[in-house]
Amino acid sequence: MSEVTAINAQPGSAARRAMIDSQLRTSGVNEPWVLAAMASIPREDFVPEGARAAAYIDRAVALGNGRWLAAPLVHGRMLAEAAPQATDKALLVGDGAGYLAALLRPLVGTLDAVDPADAAKAGPGGYTLLVIDGAAEVLPDALAARLADDGRVVTGQVLRGVTRLAVGRKAAGRVALLPLAEIGIPVLPELAAPKRWSF
Repeated sequence: MSEVTAINAQPGSAARRAMIDSQLRTSGVNEPWVLAAMASIPREDFVPEGARAAAYIDRAVALGNGRWLAAPLVHGRMLAEAAPQATDKALLVGDGAGYLAALLRPLVGTLDAVDPADAAKAGPGGYTLLVIDGAAEVLPDALAARLADDGRVVTGQVLRGVTRLAVGRKAAGRVALLPLAEIGIPVLPELAAPKRWSF
């Protein structure tokens, strides 16, 4: 099915088409597989009933309980940078029943999810792709330990109060992140840096 056919076949197709044409393509997200994935998943299915009309706006949508659905551009850029493969064993820090999980699941071999509140806890490893659905000040050691050597990371990163999209790889047991672009990404308070005492 072509990308245009996929868009037109879905409820809310006009809003998704507008999202793709006016938010993603104009900001450099042009990978056909990213556009096709985002055309096939109705964002309105992942927000509260009262927020459905705002599902395609170019900013984060409140989901309640301190959670947010990131703007379409954030998820488009994350997906493009993740470059998920059918051979990937992926770990998502975020809602396993949420929008980003729905985008990733058909593109990887397996997808597991962990709530941000549990991200610093030890768990099974060997993941080749780690995607954090939000911006983190720190990447917990226990979370980095779950990534295989040469595994990839795509995350939001908080640096001096500014959120950026960042990517990285694990090498010699350590994950190094490279900030790519300033972009508004909802901050995950569970992945905040420990508070330091000061005068």
